[in-house]
Amino acid sequence: MSTQATKTQTSPAVKISVNTIGKSTPVPANRPIIITIDGPAGTGKSTVARMLAAKLGLDFLDTGAMYRAAAAIMIDKQFDEDQVGELVSEVIGADLHFDWSQDPPTILAWDNPIDHRIRSQEVTDLVSYVATLSELRQHMVRKQRIIFAQHPHLVTEGRDQGSVAFPDAPVKFYLDAEPMIRAQRRIDQLGIDPQTMSLETMCDRIIQRDEMDSTRADGPLVCPDDAIRIDTSAMDIEEVVDLMAKHVMARVQDLPELDS
Repeated sequence: MSTQATKTQTSPAVKISVNTIGKSTPVPANRPIIITIDGPAGTGKSTVARMLAAKLGLDFLDTGAMYRAAAAIMIDKQFDEDQVGELVSEVIGADLHFDWSQDPPTILAWDNPIDHRIRSQEVTDLVSYVATLSELRQHMVRKQRIIFAQHPHLVTEGRDQGSVAFPDAPVKFYLDAEPMIRAQRRIDQLGIDPQTMSLETMCDRIIQRDEMDSTRADGPLVCPDDAIRIDTSAMDIEEVVDLMAKHVMARVQDLPELDS
């Protein structure tokens, strides 16, 4: 099933508080659900996932933060690229988890918040490599499944959520957009001075990241066959969230209830 945008205007990244979404339509608490959102960089996955979770009364999991945390650990512990086993052991020991009392949830390592660390440029430069490590990805998928067991009303976003982590998810989305639009969104999101990086350079980086993500051996970026595909190129964020919410609510009625 696919859903294509019909509008003609383009929309760069927009920073919107979850309070601007409008009246929420929560998923009934007696119906556990996981909603997966996959797609390449710059499609608005994190913003949309957070807003959709707020609209539907669900928890929000940013799996990209987990890989960024691993990249930060690799840098801070000064592991070389051939020390994959040591890195994975350190990440396991860090017991990555989230503080769900925060919005968005704050990621913690060794019980200390590290959100301030994972958005640095050096982490951004390394996370693509870290995400290719099969042993690390296997650990992350296990952690993500544990999180769902603890939070059975979840919106999770990443690049392998519907294909690998939760292949049986009842609702899957795949977001996409034109590379140049994604590049502009990423520049806006990171607050990059156009004098220091051109739109064309960022677009080249986006395309390179797409190639790396889609060709890695473990958990490559793919659109699951049963995912609802949405091209966000000509849609604003509220339109995307509203469309996704309609799909979810149509599916909720078919979900089994929790045993009383």
